Amino acid sequence: MDRKRQRELALGGGAVLLLAIATWAMQRDAPPASGANAPAGTTAAATTQSPTSQVADVDLKSLEAERPEPAESTRNPFRFKPRPAPPPSAAIITQREQQAAAAAQAATGPVEPPPPPRIPLKYIGDMTDPKNPGKRIAILSDSRGTYYGREGDEVEGRYRIVRIGVESIELAYLDGRGRQTIRQTGQ
Repeated sequence: MDRKRQRELALGGGAVLLLAIATWAMQRDAPPASGANAPAGTTAAATTQSPTSQVADVDLKSLEAERPEPAESTRNPFRFKPRPAPPPSAAIITQREQQAAAAAQAATGPVEPPPPPRIPLKYIGDMTDPKNPGKRIAILSDSRGTYYGREGDEVEGRYRIVRIGVESIELAYLDGRGRQTIRQTGQ
């Protein structure tokens, strides 16, 4: 069959399905035809009455009653604001006091500086040095470019190649901190 015929059949099937759903919905909402299908506790006379007798009366006086004015609010429906945290319990407060005391005792010694960040370079591979056949040149990369270097060379002005291994390379910051081994498969 060609595409046009398939489309016509699909539209026809959709129309039949829509008609079947509409018919089912109307039959479901229609009142039962006889008293035999009426819910328990009702009589046949009650089901044959007009629909207006089943509607509750509207109390117009309660609609006209005085209502309090809405109070001022700081709520802004156009801005997300998380719920305030519940007040801490006594157990949490004592636990925090214990942690603060332990931290004060630990703070008596010298504070070490945080470690340097990870080196973001990836070790792509290496090649033999054409000028010195016994040495190798490492090939490194990051999102900005590709870098080459021998053992002891600076890379990108921030790192030094310490050692080139078979499947890994050791890099460190120029001041010697943050020595890292980067495998050829990535970090």
